[in-house]
Amino acid sequence: MVKRLHLGRASEAGVLAASLAAGGFEGPKTVLEGQFGFLRVFCTEFDESQLTRGLGDDFVTLSTVLKRYPVHATAHAAVRAVRDLQAEHGFSGEAVEAVTVTGNRRMIERHAIPEPADLMLAQYSIPFCVALALFREARDPESYDESALVDPQIRALTRRVRVVPEEGTAHGAMGSTVTVRLADGRHFERHEASGLLEAGELEDKFTRLTRGALGEAGAARLFHRLQRLENETSLDWLGAP
Repeated sequence: MVKRLHLGRASEAGVLAASLAAGGFEGPKTVLEGQFGFLRVFCTEFDESQLTRGLGDDFVTLSTVLKRYPVHATAHAAVRAVRDLQAEHGFSGEAVEAVTVTGNRRMIERHAIPEPADLMLAQYSIPFCVALALFREARDPESYDESALVDPQIRALTRRVRVVPEEGTAHGAMGSTVTVRLADGRHFERHEASGLLEAGELEDKFTRLTRGALGEAGAARLFHRLQRLENETSLDWLGAP
């Protein structure tokens, strides 16, 4: 479960560090490049000049890669492929006889989980995520709840999703070729290189994650204000009820 805290905790640490520095708080000047600094602890080779490359001009937050679906990154291409095939050909989840997903060795060894024991493991299971996508809205975090874990149709289809190696696939490649076979004998196939969030999709994701607390209108207002954060004179309102 700790993975779900990583981005938030990193952001929190950045705000805390900036706030402390603004208040005059000092730390060791060689925390990064010193003899016992982060570089020597975590790297066998490093280039100190890279620490300040593009400083003040390049902002990594503007190119951050986000997930479209609340599943492990290895399942994204396959989930997108089955969603697109279903939208294009109009078949239901009940009509699917079997699904084959190609992937790299890591996907086969770690993520071809036919019987996930809990919801967390289910979101790491390519077969489960593909099966769920054929019955529920795969982009909605609320689709991945305990009822999905015990849904007999989703569980049955999970067992009929095979993850197989694709010839020539690089170890780190996350693309998949998906073949869907229907009970009436029809076959459909699609290859997707990625299923990650694309330009223009961020607002939809933000709304899905926050509407439970803010409502649709409140989520939209907050999103648009956050998009113009550099124009704010104070950020005190972010912590307000």
